[in-house]
Amino acid sequence: MARYTDPSCRLCRREKQKLFLKGTKCFTEKCPVERRGFPPGQHGQNRRMKISEYGVQLREKQKVRRTYGLMETQFRNYFTKALRQTGRTGEILVKLLERRLDNVVYRIGLAPSRKAARQLVVHGHFLVNDKMVDIPSYILRAGDTIQVRDKSKKLDVIHSSMKRMKDTSMLPWLSLDKAAMRGTFLNVPERADIPLAADEQLIVELYSK
Repeated sequence: MARYTDPSCRLCRREKQKLFLKGTKCFTEKCPVERRGFPPGQHGQNRRMKISEYGVQLREKQKVRRTYGLMETQFRNYFTKALRQTGRTGEILVKLLERRLDNVVYRIGLAPSRKAARQLVVHGHFLVNDKMVDIPSYILRAGDTIQVRDKSKKLDVIHSSMKRMKDTSMLPWLSLDKAAMRGTFLNVPERADIPLAADEQLIVELYSK
């Protein structure tokens, strides 16, 4: 399975905003976006460069794709699925991405980043509805439960992540029982409730060309 192996912080700098790819580092003064808020490379500080309409659409697509940690083919497949469903394609696309198991593990605070969540899922540390699931792209449904396996409940990465997760920051369509290390995907969220600073309509326009 293909995956991105280069420095994650370069992706945030390229999109000129935090994509929260490095977990706790994103909230410290060591975050490269805070120290060097311009794209990487020799032309990164050239502020006079004009961006075409296509360039704006491309950057929006890349921002969303990189936020959820997907390769181009994976992302295009999600768009195709969204296109087949009834409703606003962009909103359906974002909702599909939010329903991924690795994203939900990250959202409820059982992993410091989506990349870490993906690794934990692949290594079989979670149960979905009391069955072991090791597929990060597994799509959750309303009412599904995610629980840390008994043998994995002592992992430091999970405990440290849970300590940083405040009850007030839990999203309305998710819940977490810290004592039982069990979370619940309550329902499919509305687009307005998803904390993603992106204009998904630009992605639809890009793929519609």
